[in-house]
Amino acid sequence: MRQKSSSAESGSRDFKVSCLPSPVSRLPALALLLLSASASAEPAFARLYKQQYGYAPSCNACHKDGGGTPNNAYGQQFKDAGESLAAFGKIAALDADGDGARNGDEAAARANPGDPKSTPASKGEWLDTASLIPREVQALFPGVREYLPRDAVLTDADLARAKALGATLAKADENTIYIPLVDKKPAGTALIFPAEYQGKLFFLLLATDRQLKVTAVQPLNTTHVPAAASSRAYAGFKGIAVDQLPASGGSGVDAAITAAVKKAGTLLYVRLKNA
Repeated sequence: MRQKSSSAESGSRDFKVSCLPSPVSRLPALALLLLSASASAEPAFARLYKQQYGYAPSCNACHKDGGGTPNNAYGQQFKDAGESLAAFGKIAALDADGDGARNGDEAAARANPGDPKSTPASKGEWLDTASLIPREVQALFPGVREYLPRDAVLTDADLARAKALGATLAKADENTIYIPLVDKKPAGTALIFPAEYQGKLFFLLLATDRQLKVTAVQPLNTTHVPAAASSRAYAGFKGIAVDQLPASGGSGVDAAITAAVKKAGTLLYVRLKNA
C-alpha cells in the first residue's frame, strides 16, 4: 500500500489489499483456519491463543459477536486472569460457557470455550468464515459474499502516525477490520469498536467506502449508555475521509462518540494506508 503525501490526497484513491492474506468467502470450503495461517498479524488474544493451543481462533472465542463486540464469558475470564499466555492455564479448569466442558478441554479439542453450543463432541462451525463476520457488518454490504478480515496490530510507527493525525492509539485498540470484496476487490471496510462515557462502555460500528470515506456510523450495543442509541452525532460523520475526522470537544455522549470514531477511523487509516 502506498502512503499518500498529504491527507487531501489520501481520500482520493482506493486502498489496496496487495499485502493482505488471500480473501475468504462465506462458502464452507474456505475455512477461517486457512486465513489465520497466512495472516501477517493478529491481535494479542489470537496470537496467544494460537501459541497455547496450536491454531488461531475466530473472534467469537472471546467476543459475543465478532471482533470489537463485548467480551463473552470466556473473554472476560481471560481478561480477569491477566490477558497473558499464563491466563489460559489459570482459566483452563473453569467452564465459561456452562456447557459442562472445561475451557482447556474445549480449546484443545477445537471447540469454542465461549459458546455453550460448541462442545468437544459437537464443535459447530465457529471456525468457519461465516462465523467470523458479524451480522451487523454483513447487513451494511448486502449481496457481498466474500470478506477479507484483517487483524489490525499496531506497531510503534502506527502509534506515531496516529498521534500526528490527532488520535492517541494504544496496543489495547488492536482490532479486526472487515473488508468486503466484490470481484476480488475491496468494496469498503467495517470496524466494530468500543466507546466510553462516564466509565461505561458502549459499542459502535463504522463503515467506509473503498476510498476510506465514512458511509455509516451506528450504535451497536448501547445497553450501558442508552443515550448513545439516539445521538445525532452519527449522521455528521458521513462522507468524511477517515484521516480527517474531527477531534472530540466537550464531555457529553456526543463527545464520547466523536472521540471513539476518531480513534477508529485513524486505526483504519494507519493500517490500510500503511507504506
